Amino acid sequence: MDRSDAIELLNACIANEKMRQHCYAAEAVMRALARKLHQDEDRWGLAGLLHDLDVEKVNADLVVHGLETAKILEERGVDPEIVEAIVLHNEMASGRPRQSDFHFALAAGETVTGLITATALVYPDKKLASVKPKSVVKRMKEKNFAASVNRDIILECEKLGISLPEFVDLSLNAMQEISDQLGL
Repeated sequence: MDRSDAIELLNACIANEKMRQHCYAAEAVMRALARKLHQDEDRWGLAGLLHDLDVEKVNADLVVHGLETAKILEERGVDPEIVEAIVLHNEMASGRPRQSDFHFALAAGETVTGLITATALVYPDKKLASVKPKSVVKRMKEKNFAASVNRDIILECEKLGISLPEFVDLSLNAMQEISDQLGL
Protein backbone atom coordinates (compact mmCIF):
# COMPACT_ATOMS: atom_id res chain seq x y z
CA MET A 1 0.00 0.00 0.00
CA ASP A 2 1.38 3.39 -0.88
CA ARG A 3 0.86 6.56 1.14
CA SER A 4 -1.93 7.98 -1.05
CA ASP A 5 -3.92 4.73 -0.71
CA ALA A 6 -3.26 4.80 3.04
CA ILE A 7 -4.58 8.37 3.33
CA GLU A 8 -7.68 7.41 1.36
CA LEU A 9 -8.24 4.49 3.75
CA LEU A 10 -7.59 6.69 6.79
CA ASN A 11 -10.20 9.19 5.60
CA ALA A 12 -12.69 6.39 4.90
CA CYS A 13 -12.28 4.85 8.37
CA ILE A 14 -11.81 7.90 10.60
CA ALA A 15 -14.25 10.82 10.53
CA ASN A 16 -12.86 12.75 13.50
CA GLU A 17 -10.30 15.31 12.31
CA LYS A 18 -8.41 15.31 15.64
CA MET A 19 -7.99 11.55 15.40
CA ARG A 20 -6.71 11.88 11.83
CA GLN A 21 -4.25 14.52 13.04
CA HIS A 22 -3.07 12.10 15.72
CA CYS A 23 -2.41 9.53 12.98
CA TYR A 24 -0.44 12.07 10.94
CA ALA A 25 1.58 12.94 14.05
CA ALA A 26 2.28 9.24 14.68
CA GLU A 27 3.37 8.86 11.05
CA ALA A 28 5.80 11.78 11.38
CA VAL A 29 7.29 10.39 14.59
CA MET A 30 7.60 6.90 13.08
CA ARG A 31 9.38 8.27 10.00
CA ALA A 32 11.83 10.15 12.24
CA LEU A 33 12.44 7.01 14.32
CA ALA A 34 12.99 4.95 11.16
CA ARG A 35 15.61 7.44 9.96
CA LYS A 36 17.36 7.36 13.32
CA LEU A 37 17.31 3.57 13.57
CA HIS A 38 18.15 2.95 9.88
CA GLN A 39 14.82 1.31 9.13
CA ASP A 40 12.42 1.58 6.19
CA GLU A 41 10.83 5.00 6.56
CA ASP A 42 7.83 4.21 4.36
CA ARG A 43 6.95 0.99 6.22
CA TRP A 44 7.29 2.60 9.64
CA GLY A 45 5.41 5.68 8.46
CA LEU A 46 2.52 3.56 7.20
CA ALA A 47 2.29 1.83 10.56
CA GLY A 48 2.01 5.21 12.28
CA LEU A 49 -0.53 6.51 9.79
CA LEU A 50 -2.78 3.45 9.93
CA HIS A 51 -2.44 2.29 13.55
CA ASP A 52 -5.81 3.63 14.73
CA LEU A 53 -8.03 2.82 11.73
CA ASP A 54 -10.59 0.97 13.86
CA VAL A 55 -10.75 3.39 16.79
CA GLU A 56 -14.16 4.79 15.80
CA LYS A 57 -15.52 1.42 14.66
CA VAL A 58 -14.73 -0.21 18.03
CA ASN A 59 -15.52 2.96 20.01
CA ALA A 60 -11.93 3.05 21.36
CA ASP A 61 -12.54 -0.21 23.26
CA LEU A 62 -9.03 -1.31 24.27
CA VAL A 63 -10.17 -4.92 24.58
CA VAL A 64 -10.50 -5.12 20.77
CA HIS A 65 -8.77 -1.98 19.39
CA GLY A 66 -6.28 -2.94 16.70
CA LEU A 67 -7.86 -6.27 15.82
CA GLU A 68 -10.34 -4.75 13.36
CA THR A 69 -7.53 -2.70 11.84
CA ALA A 70 -5.61 -5.92 11.30
CA LYS A 71 -8.55 -7.42 9.38
CA ILE A 72 -8.90 -4.31 7.22
CA LEU A 73 -5.19 -4.27 6.39
CA GLU A 74 -4.86 -8.02 5.84
CA GLU A 75 -7.72 -7.85 3.30
CA ARG A 76 -5.67 -5.24 1.43
CA GLY A 77 -2.49 -7.31 1.48
CA VAL A 78 -0.54 -4.97 3.75
CA ASP A 79 2.87 -6.20 4.91
CA PRO A 80 2.28 -8.63 7.83
CA GLU A 81 5.01 -6.94 9.90
CA ILE A 82 3.15 -3.62 9.67
CA VAL A 83 -0.09 -5.36 10.68
CA GLU A 84 1.64 -7.08 13.61
CA ALA A 85 3.15 -3.81 14.87
CA ILE A 86 -0.29 -2.20 14.70
CA VAL A 87 -1.93 -5.06 16.60
CA LEU A 88 0.81 -4.99 19.25
CA HIS A 89 0.61 -1.24 19.82
CA ASN A 90 -2.30 -2.25 22.06
CA GLU A 91 -1.12 -5.24 24.08
CA MET A 92 -4.47 -5.49 25.85
CA ALA A 93 -6.25 -6.59 22.67
CA SER A 94 -3.41 -8.66 21.26
CA GLY A 95 -2.69 -10.57 24.45
CA ARG A 96 0.96 -10.67 23.39
CA PRO A 97 3.88 -8.50 24.46
CA ARG A 98 5.79 -6.21 22.13
CA GLN A 99 9.17 -7.68 21.17
CA SER A 100 10.80 -5.87 18.25
CA ASP A 101 12.07 -2.35 17.69
CA PHE A 102 9.19 -1.83 15.27
CA HIS A 103 6.68 -2.74 18.00
CA PHE A 104 8.30 -0.54 20.65
CA ALA A 105 8.68 2.37 18.23
CA LEU A 106 5.02 2.38 17.22
CA ALA A 107 3.71 2.06 20.77
CA ALA A 108 6.01 4.73 22.21
CA GLY A 109 5.83 6.95 19.13
CA GLU A 110 2.07 7.14 18.87
CA THR A 111 1.70 7.57 22.62
CA VAL A 112 4.17 10.45 22.96
CA THR A 113 2.18 12.44 20.39
CA GLY A 114 -0.61 12.79 22.96
CA LEU A 115 1.71 14.18 25.61
CA ILE A 116 3.32 16.60 23.16
CA THR A 117 -0.08 17.78 21.89
CA ALA A 118 -1.37 18.26 25.44
CA THR A 119 1.75 20.27 26.30
CA ALA A 120 1.25 22.52 23.27
CA LEU A 121 -2.38 23.13 24.20
CA VAL A 122 -1.49 24.65 27.58
CA TYR A 123 0.61 27.36 25.91
CA PRO A 124 -1.18 30.65 25.20
CA ASP A 125 -0.64 30.31 21.43
CA LYS A 126 -1.33 26.54 21.43
CA LYS A 127 1.54 26.03 18.97
CA LEU A 128 4.11 23.25 18.77
CA ALA A 129 6.71 25.90 17.92
CA SER A 130 6.46 27.18 21.50
CA VAL A 131 7.05 23.78 23.09
CA LYS A 132 10.50 22.89 24.35
CA PRO A 133 11.55 19.26 24.84
CA LYS A 134 12.36 19.94 28.52
CA SER A 135 8.74 21.00 29.07
CA VAL A 136 7.44 17.71 27.69
CA VAL A 137 9.88 15.70 29.80
CA LYS A 138 8.79 17.68 32.85
CA ARG A 139 5.14 16.93 32.05
CA MET A 140 5.99 13.21 32.02
CA LYS A 141 6.43 13.43 35.79
CA GLU A 142 3.06 15.13 36.32
CA LYS A 143 0.69 12.15 36.50
CA ASN A 144 -2.42 14.35 36.51
CA PHE A 145 -1.36 16.14 33.33
CA ALA A 146 -2.74 14.32 30.27
CA ALA A 147 -3.61 11.53 32.69
CA SER A 148 -4.77 9.17 29.92
CA VAL A 149 -1.28 9.14 28.37
CA ASN A 150 0.53 5.99 29.50
CA ARG A 151 4.01 7.08 30.57
CA ASP A 152 5.26 3.48 30.75
CA ILE A 153 4.58 3.04 27.04
CA ILE A 154 6.45 6.25 26.21
CA LEU A 155 9.41 4.94 28.20
CA GLU A 156 9.61 1.96 25.84
CA CYS A 157 11.77 4.33 23.77
CA GLU A 158 14.58 3.18 26.04
CA LYS A 159 14.19 -0.33 24.60
CA LEU A 160 15.21 1.26 21.30
CA GLY A 161 18.38 2.62 22.90
CA ILE A 162 16.95 6.16 22.89
CA SER A 163 16.80 8.15 26.12
CA LEU A 164 13.56 9.91 27.03
CA PRO A 165 14.96 13.43 26.40
CA GLU A 166 16.31 12.39 22.99
CA PHE A 167 13.03 10.63 22.12
CA VAL A 168 10.96 13.66 23.08
CA ASP A 169 13.26 15.95 21.08
CA LEU A 170 13.05 13.71 17.99
CA SER A 171 9.25 13.35 18.30
CA LEU A 172 8.63 17.05 18.91
CA ASN A 173 10.79 18.02 15.93
CA ALA A 174 8.91 15.55 13.72
CA MET A 175 5.57 16.99 14.79
CA GLN A 176 6.79 20.57 14.41
CA GLU A 177 7.66 19.81 10.77
CA ILE A 178 3.96 19.13 10.07
CA SER A 179 2.48 21.58 12.58
CA ASP A 180 0.20 23.19 9.97
CA GLN A 181 -1.31 19.81 9.13
CA LEU A 182 -1.79 19.16 12.85
CA GLY A 183 -3.42 22.53 13.47
CA LEU A 184 -0.77 23.27 16.08
